[in-house]
Amino acid sequence: MNAPATAELPVVVIGAGPTGLAAAAHLVDRGIEPLVLEAGPAAGSAVWEWAHVRLFSSWGEVVDPVAEKLLAPTGWTRPDPATYPSGGDWVERYLLPLAEALGDRVHLGATVTGVSRAGRDRIVDADREVQPFVVHVTRADGREERISARAVIDASGTWRTPSPAGGSGLPALGEKAAADRISYRVPDFRDPAVRARYAGRRTAVIGSGASAFTALASLADLAESDAGAGTKAVWILRRGISGSTFGGGEADQLPARGALGLAAKAAVDRGHADAVTGFRTGAVERTADGRPILVGEDGRRLDPVDEVIALTGFRPDLSFLSELRLDLDERLQAPVRLAPLIDPNQHSCGTVHPHGHRELSHPEQGVYLVGMKSYGRAPTFLAMTGHEQVRSVAAALAGDLDAADRVELTLPETGVCGGAGLFDAPDAQPGTDGGCCATPESPLVRIDASATVPPTAEEAPAAGGCCGS
Repeated sequence: MNAPATAELPVVVIGAGPTGLAAAAHLVDRGIEPLVLEAGPAAGSAVWEWAHVRLFSSWGEVVDPVAEKLLAPTGWTRPDPATYPSGGDWVERYLLPLAEALGDRVHLGATVTGVSRAGRDRIVDADREVQPFVVHVTRADGREERISARAVIDASGTWRTPSPAGGSGLPALGEKAAADRISYRVPDFRDPAVRARYAGRRTAVIGSGASAFTALASLADLAESDAGAGTKAVWILRRGISGSTFGGGEADQLPARGALGLAAKAAVDRGHADAVTGFRTGAVERTADGRPILVGEDGRRLDPVDEVIALTGFRPDLSFLSELRLDLDERLQAPVRLAPLIDPNQHSCGTVHPHGHRELSHPEQGVYLVGMKSYGRAPTFLAMTGHEQVRSVAAALAGDLDAADRVELTLPETGVCGGAGLFDAPDAQPGTDGGCCATPESPLVRIDASATVPPTAEEAPAAGGCCGS
């Protein structure tokens, strides 16, 4: 908690996405005034960029209970909790109404460029904790301003900073030069122009999580369409294929999440995708006509492809927090007390213990990273986790430590974490073949299989849960 001199200042929330708006709702519920700063032109701007993708969590799992209480007097209609929204549904039917209910507490077109203590850079100790935070903001019209805050909740997410295709965590040689042929998000295959870009072509999909599953399933659907003859995916995995590769299947407590892995398995089984295992991209070369050639760190060269979809995870942008004293895990870039709970080498989302203000706190008292950003590079985040985080943080800022320390969340077990579900299956249910961690019934087509390469953080199998990501 900050000193009483700052008590009348607002709590600045960075980002008007699902977790940021939920944080604002919890603060209002606690009698604390929030100020939400959103860089985009509307609430949920980042989510809108994947509006075409369906979540694998149901409506009942992606609406914060306290936010729902704030929405109730506005005449808001609660979606059927058993159905699955797309990203666009989530924005239009929940995030935009919630931002409207919060009113002028939400500022759009407000990019946070720095956060510090008033008159104190990160070196200075003297009277540090009694100084308010100073948030530097650039408005959409170019105006700069400073906003004083009693606390800062960073819910800016990781969407703007995808990880590269390069297998060492850095862009592969030639990757930037090949940017015209590389997408770092799941394309919207409903868009005729996007379908034309990939139809009849050979596409490399790099990654092993739910987003890669979505891309593989979508390319398979395109291949089976009237215009998709010749469409082929080459699935690039940094590890080998095992029984856990396709997630939790029928045993997944999030049915749409299990169905997603089974759809990716079907894409391989039907011959629409070939798997290249143990491959870490070291370079991207080009043919004379511009087609990318992926070259492995071990020297292997794959046949040319027309397009590359690199879905290797995301990482936090910490640049504007450089003057704050943060305690971050050196591997995951997550709060050091949270990191052991979310380490993807050990955990799937179902084995992550619910956590709150204590795990999210830093030496800089009064600053919290929440939502996807709190997980750093770990892919095991669920929306429900973010809701529990901000419930605890708001209670702590209100001085109610009993409530802040309570656990009010039970997470579903098994399956992959992060990413989203199928494009056109709002009522997706698990398939009938392949249980949790089952070996696929049909053999996979493998090229230069090598199961001995250790997984990266983005793709590590979970030891503590069934078929974790």
